[in-house]
Amino acid sequence: MRLAREFYLHNAVSLAPLLLGKLLCHKNGREIIKSRITETEAYLGESDSACHAHNGETPRNSVMYNQGGKAYIYLCYGLHNMLNIVSGPEKNPQAVLIRGVENYSGPGKLTKALQITRDLNGTDLTVSKDLWIEDGPLLDYMAAPRIGIGYAKEEDKKKLWRFIAKT
Repeated sequence: MRLAREFYLHNAVSLAPLLLGKLLCHKNGREIIKSRITETEAYLGESDSACHAHNGETPRNSVMYNQGGKAYIYLCYGLHNMLNIVSGPEKNPQAVLIRGVENYSGPGKLTKALQITRDLNGTDLTVSKDLWIEDGPLLDYMAAPRIGIGYAKEEDKKKLWRFIAKT
């Protein structure tokens, strides 16, 4: 069962662990690829120095300013597509980075394996026939500091906003 809009209206820190165990689904041609989400990372608005919205709205991050339930996909290091799930209310930019799914650890590896590209940026996950998330069991998890955010303030680097399913 596809997740409804209400699910995505949690703030990013609350939503990130709730996404663990859910099924990330991508239709590519006739094939539908489904993978269980195993690792997420929260980014909480303009006050979070690790968040893309830290310096305000730009053409790149404008999707984050939508109501929760949209896909925010951007290119990292000119190589990797990164899939984020927009969360919270409109005009309050938050997102959850999908860092891992079953069999693929790393946000760039999972988008490559599932063939998720920036063409899907802005997709409404609640109605799309190409990209959506289905319900699944909530998994036990551990929290850890976020990674890959060397540019962030020290206090934001230390936040335990990365969530990893226990296997």
